[in-house]
Amino acid sequence: MARIAGVNIPTNKRVTVSLRYIYGIGPSKAQEICGRLGIPAERRVNQLSDDDVLRIREVIDREYRVEGDLRREVAMNIKRLMDLGCYRGLRHRRGLPVHGQRTHTNARTRKGKAVPIAGKKKVTK
Repeated sequence: MARIAGVNIPTNKRVTVSLRYIYGIGPSKAQEICGRLGIPAERRVNQLSDDDVLRIREVIDREYRVEGDLRREVAMNIKRLMDLGCYRGLRHRRGLPVHGQRTHTNARTRKGKAVPIAGKKKVTK
């Protein structure tokens, strides 16, 4: 099993798909890395030589911000917004949607499980 940027990437998948298991690398960056190193898109991770894995690891370490560094940066950006007290920071602090989505219905992913309110009757129309 190949280990790149502290992540065990699956060996039986194509290289471009396996690289996406690393936080901060999506489809376009995975294809860009493979194209830059001359690795065919249909090649699987278990078909890579140790030299290829080492070259991939070096390129990612040198030119991309991934995993811990990226997670830390995102967390610091959110913390900065919360400390400023701006609208987006307040939404983060309260655990509500940040980008203007409706919350009257939906938004269950951010708000959590619905809690019933005691004494509230359903309104019939």
